[in-house]
This record gives sequence, structure tokens and C-alpha cells, in this order.
Amino acid sequence: MSRFVRASKFRHVFANPAKKPDGVFDNVKVSKNAWDTNLISANAHFVAVNLEAGGGGTFLVLPLDAHGKQPDSIPIVAGHGAAVLDTDWNPFNDWVVASASEDCKAMIWKIPEGGLTESLTQPAATLTGHGRKVGHVVFHPLAESVLLTSSPDLTLKLWDITKAQEHSSVAVHPDVIQSVAWNYDGSAVVTACKDKMLRLIDVRGGKVAGEVSGHQGIKGSRVVWMGESSKVLTTGFSRQSDRQVYVWDTRSLTKPLREENIDTSSGTLIPYYDGDTKMVYLAGKGDGNIRYYEWDDEATQLYYLSEYKSNDSLRGIGFIPKRSVKVSDCEIARAYKAHTGMVEPLSFVVPRKADTFQADLYPDTLSDVPSLTAEKWFAGKDAQPKRISLANGFVAAAPKEFLVSPAAKEAQSVTPELERSGGKPPMTEKDYQEAYHALRKENEKLRNELEQSKVRVRQLEAQLDKHAQ
Repeated sequence: MSRFVRASKFRHVFANPAKKPDGVFDNVKVSKNAWDTNLISANAHFVAVNLEAGGGGTFLVLPLDAHGKQPDSIPIVAGHGAAVLDTDWNPFNDWVVASASEDCKAMIWKIPEGGLTESLTQPAATLTGHGRKVGHVVFHPLAESVLLTSSPDLTLKLWDITKAQEHSSVAVHPDVIQSVAWNYDGSAVVTACKDKMLRLIDVRGGKVAGEVSGHQGIKGSRVVWMGESSKVLTTGFSRQSDRQVYVWDTRSLTKPLREENIDTSSGTLIPYYDGDTKMVYLAGKGDGNIRYYEWDDEATQLYYLSEYKSNDSLRGIGFIPKRSVKVSDCEIARAYKAHTGMVEPLSFVVPRKADTFQADLYPDTLSDVPSLTAEKWFAGKDAQPKRISLANGFVAAAPKEFLVSPAAKEAQSVTPELERSGGKPPMTEKDYQEAYHALRKENEKLRNELEQSKVRVRQLEAQLDKHAQ
């Protein structure tokens, strides 16, 4: 990556951490789970953090202004039966968050206005269908109520969350999916897989549009789409365990446009791309440092800008949407950095003395209004995102309703926790309900066993194909 000094309005960007202890979220028991996700996600109003829990799976939802030491008995979201692995906020409804868990389920949660006043245990919708744990949840960037999930059962699944219904499943990976990202208009996704391949996938068609061999190291890889362009950025490791950054053009997946070694640290590099400023942020797990660069699409070059250094090692990181930054402070990005027992806000600022709106720093950015309904997108229609100006600063939207269809509510009103009625034939309405619950639980168990068998078959087929070549 070039360190040549060049003219850039982002050349002097600096990271401004919140003051401790009042400006941080203290006494937060961040998850120690080994699954590679960001552990934390944020939107214009809340930050969600995966928690370390003795039993079941929980995560914390805090208003962005709830700084300071958190009480031990703070309300949490506690509906999963195993560890929560990933969360993602609905881009069109700031009070709806999705969660993924080791219990093979994804859940949709409606957060009350102002945050939680008591623990939330009943999800608005439960998405069941994966045969193994759900590793990632990612909302569609343009279509309302469309969610993508991935799992070590080697599938990607598309859901309509208002119906709590699986729309389709894509089984094109021979090994565990390590990272997944939508493109700019949500017409395709790109995945990084444990088999060291980078794949461009038409998820509606269930087909691989292109694939290429990526980072060759044995550790995990990450991928992000680079805004409106056809480029994607991946992070991973070389055979010698050097941390690497590649930039690819998805129109011709043959070799990287840029291929750079960063250092020899052992933690995964978490990438984030800001399409408005064309800046790349690289945060290493286990590091205290965050590097940031500027991407020049014409020169296909990453220019180094600066580096934030800290003695507090990073466990995970999440960025807020651009529409909610503080334009009066010339803040161009804000991240929430998870440490072992704390979450730290980190503001990236362009130093300017003018107190007027800096139009060159803030082009029109993505709004919180969807461009398509789920039905239209599933039918094959694409669109461009709706944008808003930040000239008037961040204007908080009124809380939106999230309504699940009556059919979905009825299907999920039963719980599979009841036991069989001792083998006796059902006589009363309660007996029939208990029998139904038991059968549903057995059905889920058999379906999970079948899915795991299919995964094993696909892995063996991939190995046979490899040996045949």
C-alpha cells in the first residue's frame, strides 16, 4: 500500500476515543466465543453486543447515550438456547435487530423506544431451517424485510422476516462460510469460504456467478463490498501467516487488482468500507490498532492515511450508519470497539475550523427508506438506493412498527419444550397440544440430523472431485 504523501481531504483524519470512564460503556461482559464475527453492531440509536453467558444465549442492547458503568442486573435480550454469534440491525427500522445463534435459529427482535427496561425473552419472529448453528445474519441493503443467513450446514438462506418464512436456500459451498456481504444494490452476494475460495453468488438464482482462489493461509478470511463499484476487498493470511489485503474486480475474478501484506500479527483483520469517503478501515482482532486508507478506483491503489493506536486489545467492532454521524464536528465515521469488559466509542474526524456544513465531506448518503418490497425483490426486480442530504444533520426518525403476519404468529405460538404425555392417547385439548409440541420437537431433531448428513455427503463429494482432478 502506497505511503506516498498525496493531496487528500482525508489525509489528516484522526481517531478521537471517548473519555474514560464516563464516555464508554463499562462492565460489559463481551462474548468469548471463538466464532469469527464482529461481536457488536450499531445503528443510529442503539449498540448491540454479544454477551458471555453461562447458559443460553444473550446479547445486550444499549442506547448510544447510555454511557458509564452498566449495572450487573441490566436488562438483556435472552431468547436463544445457545450462544449468540452475530447480530445485525434492520437498515430501514432502527428498532428491529436480527440475531444468530448456536441453537440453529435466527431471531428477530423489536426493541422498545428508549431501550430495554426489562429483559426481552420473546422474539417477534423465529427463523428455523438451518441444520447447524447460524453463523451470520445480514439484512438486504435495499429491500424491506429481507434477511440473509449463513450456517456451517454449508447453506445460505433468504428469509422474509414479516412472514418468518424461508424463501430459498443456496447450497454451493463445500466447506464452512466464513464471511458474506451484499453488493451495492443487493442483486448478488460475495462469500469467503474455508476452502480458500472467493465466490460471487446470485442468491435468487442459487448459482455461482464467479469464483477464484483467495488467501491461502489456514486462518479465517473476511470480505466486504466496496460501495457502488464492482470491487470487493478481502482480508486473510498467506501461507507464511502474513496478514493480507486483496482488492478484486468481480467482473473478472482471475487475480487481485491489489495484493498487499500488512504485518505478521495473528488476529483476523476486520474490514469496513465507507462508500461515501472511499475509505477502508482495518481493525485487527487482538490488536489495539486500527489502520485506515483511501481507495483510488481509477489508480486501483490503496493510500495509507493514518493509524489509531491503543493499549486495549480489540475483540470486535461495529460502525454506525453514515446518516447518523455528527456533521457539526466533521465526524466522518464512528465505530464502537469492544474490549474484554468494555465498549468504547471511537470517532473519526477531519480537522477543520469552519462551523458550516462541509459539503465536500458529506455527499448524499444512504437513507433509512427501502427501495423495494420483499415481494418485488424476490420476484427479480432490482433498484437503486434512496439517498438523503446531511446538510441539516441527523434527524431521528419516529419509531416504526414491525408487524409479523398472523399466520407466522400462529405458527410460532407453540413451543417445543413440553414433554410427551407418558405415551397415553390425547384426550383433552391440553393433551393434543402437548402431543403436537413433542412431534414438532422430534421433527426438528430429525431434520437437523438429515441436514448434517447432507453436509457430510457434500464434503465427501467435494473431496472426491478434488482427487479426481
